[in-house]
Amino acid sequence: MRDDEAKAGMSAASPVWISEAHVVALMDLGDAIEALTHGLMEEAAGSARNMEKTAAHWGASSNMHAIGAVFDGADVFGTKTWGNTPAGSTPLIILWNATSAKLLAIIEARALGQMRTAAMSGIATRWMSREDADDLAIIGSGKQALTQVAAVAAVRRLQRIRVYSPTLANITLITRAREPVITSSMVARGAHVNAAGAITNERREFAQDLFPRASLVAVDTLPATRALSAEFIDWYDGERGGDWSGVQRICDIVAAGTPRPAGTDLSLFKPMGMGISDLSLGIEILRRAQASGVGRSMPAPGIAQPRISNTPQQETAA
Repeated sequence: MRDDEAKAGMSAASPVWISEAHVVALMDLGDAIEALTHGLMEEAAGSARNMEKTAAHWGASSNMHAIGAVFDGADVFGTKTWGNTPAGSTPLIILWNATSAKLLAIIEARALGQMRTAAMSGIATRWMSREDADDLAIIGSGKQALTQVAAVAAVRRLQRIRVYSPTLANITLITRAREPVITSSMVARGAHVNAAGAITNERREFAQDLFPRASLVAVDTLPATRALSAEFIDWYDGERGGDWSGVQRICDIVAAGTPRPAGTDLSLFKPMGMGISDLSLGIEILRRAQASGVGRSMPAPGIAQPRISNTPQQETAA
């Protein structure tokens, strides 16, 4: 679809609420990989930009997050907001028209987030792992594990999958670990590591001894990694004295289309989660929803003058 066609479609319709059931009916994991690849290409070209993550924490393990992005080509900006408490979470994506600022959609984003997280691992595996990689180890067997395996299987012909649950070729970490669960001695030469679980600064999944072996290192968003990834902060701000020059953006690797350099001992990818990733999927889901008439129509938000006094209106008029 041309950008002008996409813009027209996303400005003509009334706002819609798109449910989880509609999300999974409109998009599968292969679609998510394709949509995210397109979004990363736009980021590399400078036509998609992130609003970096902000977060707040309370209690023993509760937190809230907000990320966002603007896409020039689709004429859309939006945010994803969610919180995690021991009782659960309710992530939502909100999309607006970037010219009129009119509301376009609210999208329930739990399944979308799982597809986005897995799609990013699949894309990193496609461009950073050996083309003949066929052995996957996944550490952690929670709600993200199945989609992570499926995403890697979508880009590599796997012969073996190994799963470790606490409650190596390709290694995917998707844990809530606060102490490292793998060290360099556990990782074979030629491996690629997706470290997708530790995205807050009290968590660590892998030991620092992986870094000296990793000649190919990438992240989805450098600002969030520098602010929140304890593993990367310890190495690049600590051991390397603030030199982050060896860390690439995954969007630049995708845009260059260059395969993993020969002789790479270890490649390492750290996805923190970014607005461009979620909105890449959200915008495509909205386009498909509008094309198929899916979603619950909502009234557009109204405008009212604020009341500055508790004096009844009729007394003021008198």
